[in-house]
Amino acid sequence: MKHNAEVQESRHDGLKWAVVVTLVVLAVVGNTYYADQALLYRVLGVVVLCAAAAALALTTAKGRDLAELAKNAKKEIQRVVWPTRPETVQTTAIVLVAVLVVGLMLWLIDTLLSWAMSGVIG
Repeated sequence: MKHNAEVQESRHDGLKWAVVVTLVVLAVVGNTYYADQALLYRVLGVVVLCAAAAALALTTAKGRDLAELAKNAKKEIQRVVWPTRPETVQTTAIVLVAVLVVGLMLWLIDTLLSWAMSGVIG
């Protein structure tokens, strides 16, 4: 569901995305540079920088669109009628039997062709 009024892109969105990319690159490079430090500190640094990048990205027009998409996807998932356990077991059994039958048919065809070629080649 799209808003009737389109979200206007700010003229600063390009700068914000540059800062987001810089923060993510800083997290990756910093994690590599401080490889001798404790893992906990490096993970905390990466999480903090990525959280800051995500928060900044959500202030852009595309970030807001992404948040709206995620919200709508969550609503759609709640509307899905999931199969019951017996339906799932039955469907799985049908697929397994079909795979077994096709596998046996292919084995039989392969065996017959191999036997025929052995007879021709000698």
